[in-house]
Amino acid sequence: MIDSTSDIAGPEKATTPIGRRRFMAYCSAVGLGGAVPATLWAQAQQEGAVTKEMLATAEELVGLEFTDEERELMLQGLNRNLSSYQALREHDIPNSVAPAISFDPLLPGTLPPTEHKAFRYTRPVGVTRPLNLEALAFEPVTVLSELIRTKQVTSTELTQMYLARLERHDPTLFCVITLTEERALRQARQADAEIARGHYRGPLHGIPWGAKDLLSVPEYRTTWGAKPYEHQQTGETATVVERLDDAGAVLVAKLTLGALAQGDVWFGERTRNPWNPEEGSSGSSAGPASATAAGLVGFAIGSETLGSIISPATRCGVTGLRPTFGHVSRYGAMALSWTMDKLGPMCRSVEDCALVMHTIHGADGKDGTVRDVPFNWDPAVHPRELRVGYLKSAFEEERRENQEDQREADLRSLEVLREVGVDLIPFSLPDELPIGAMRIILSAEAAAAFNELTMSGRDDLLVRQGQGGWGNTFRTARMTPAVEYIQANRLRTIAMGEMAARFAGIDVFVAPSFVGQTLTLTNLTGHPAVVVPNGFRDNGTPLSISFIGKLYGDAEALAVAKAYQDATNFHGRKPERFV
Repeated sequence: MIDSTSDIAGPEKATTPIGRRRFMAYCSAVGLGGAVPATLWAQAQQEGAVTKEMLATAEELVGLEFTDEERELMLQGLNRNLSSYQALREHDIPNSVAPAISFDPLLPGTLPPTEHKAFRYTRPVGVTRPLNLEALAFEPVTVLSELIRTKQVTSTELTQMYLARLERHDPTLFCVITLTEERALRQARQADAEIARGHYRGPLHGIPWGAKDLLSVPEYRTTWGAKPYEHQQTGETATVVERLDDAGAVLVAKLTLGALAQGDVWFGERTRNPWNPEEGSSGSSAGPASATAAGLVGFAIGSETLGSIISPATRCGVTGLRPTFGHVSRYGAMALSWTMDKLGPMCRSVEDCALVMHTIHGADGKDGTVRDVPFNWDPAVHPRELRVGYLKSAFEEERRENQEDQREADLRSLEVLREVGVDLIPFSLPDELPIGAMRIILSAEAAAAFNELTMSGRDDLLVRQGQGGWGNTFRTARMTPAVEYIQANRLRTIAMGEMAARFAGIDVFVAPSFVGQTLTLTNLTGHPAVVVPNGFRDNGTPLSISFIGKLYGDAEALAVAKAYQDATNFHGRKPERFV
């Protein structure tokens, strides 16, 4: 359904001197809402300028009230601003251009880790090739890489197997936007030739993987899951793709995302959950979660701004890492929120996430938010060596009737951690802050990132319309006063200080994935999170638990999650329909 105020199919309906779409932008510039009173519409055509009546209406939208004398004084400045807005809009600004402001999750005086330690990973013992190669479809990267390293399996064989599974199961899951078959087979043959010569690049060499289709790959379209960009091709290679290429990994598919990184509905269909294809996979990293859970790729790369790794990883029962903000370059990725976007791995085990993170992290000189901070993974680290907290109030909170199975799984997760020797420390978050209100940061930045889409009227092409759709959100965000956006970011600084004080006593804390404001808060402050399955509902669909680390403490969060995962085996279960 399209909002009744957005009744123009093209960029502008030129039936008046101004044009209705242009008039909406005009009113937006001075704080007027999308539902413009007819009298003001007529008046604007006559006046050609901001009037006191317009200003009085705008005051209601932003919760302010000025006197008539104050309005009179403001008019000259407002009309001058309007001319400035119109001048700015004459310049096309690509989505890839970041604003000349940046977010740093580290407060002044705080230094990131600097010690680089030797990278270690687990090499399984006694791994042998099965009679049926497809039995490897659900194996973690640690197993697949050992088979490739020992030359029991070739990259070409694995690549052909995963390509065949992608083609066979995509009509059920709708998780693929573009198969990259030609590129994949070329990379696989190169990997085999190098390994045959004794040149083994490391644990990702020859491993097939899938990219969320907001990562640019020059040979293929990058659609962002949205109809207006269905045929878009870009010239750059995303840094994450480039680094995985350098590690010898094999890109087999560009996977779905909900349109413009929202939900699981894209221009082709709705991506499905392998555990129950009647329901969506959640999003926005819909395809990476679905394909990894169904054994269609060795691993995948997703992105998160406000839950887009955590939520689909939970729904599909995979392991996801949302890295510290500024740990992984976003160059070549679609921008939604420059101060909140993160890229991270979605895998079948915690250690797989560590292997991928080791490859993709670090500064590249292209994304100015990224620090060259070490990622020191060692699978031998035991959580007894770390200070681990638990979000006490969230575990004690009563759940709705349909959430009791999640509550039981969460409480059992604490028992498991204690059984493996973790001394859990009660922990709390700064709940007194208006965390939810700070979400205007995301909506304002997203509206700026897709300014052209709104101004041209092509937001009508998005599949999802209505109250919660991006089109409406972008238009609504244009009513956000710049002052309130700044105020929200100032409160964000206070939240960062509160979190820094709380993390002074711990390295990692465990929390229910979706209770309270944890997900929103830690995305705003830039903290890393690891999500792993911790049980199943009565209907057979997965549940999850989250481990949140200190800033740049991604490896420590992964270490605690690995200890939990090793003591359970929820991540080892497979959706029967795809076995």
